[in-house]
Amino acid sequence: MSTEPLPPAVEADAPLTVEQILNGIAMGLIVLITFGNVLARYFTSQSFAATEEFSIALLIVVSFLGSSAAFAFDRHIRVGFFVDRMPPRWRRAAEWLSFAVTASLFAFIAFYAARLTFDQYRFEETSPALGVPQWWYTVWMPVLSVALVLRLIATRLRRRT
Repeated sequence: MSTEPLPPAVEADAPLTVEQILNGIAMGLIVLITFGNVLARYFTSQSFAATEEFSIALLIVVSFLGSSAAFAFDRHIRVGFFVDRMPPRWRRAAEWLSFAVTASLFAFIAFYAARLTFDQYRFEETSPALGVPQWWYTVWMPVLSVALVLRLIATRLRRRT
């Protein structure tokens, strides 16, 4: 366990971000869906297998929102063994390179996920279990990818390094 103090934004009295609130709601919905499915199996020996579609879509939402919150609080996973040993100027360059690569990756995801979503809408694809439009699930990937890129830019501008 690390003994270093948390950054000010992560302290216990810090207000929750939009990402954290939405993430909590999404995780709560996953718990309710799963709990309902367990109860249905226990009492009726039947499963609400179709609800798995909602759970999978919500897990994707949780992943993107969690990533955004991690970047906002500078708590994302990184290996700093070499970067921490670089001179300050090179360290800043490495941080900018990391920012550029990460923002480019999520911009790439946003672009291609938007194309996928549009194709699903255009060809009226439906989900296998519930038969609802498939784009209802995939629309969140481009939306949250764009939000994540904006969060990355805002965080980088706030640090001004």
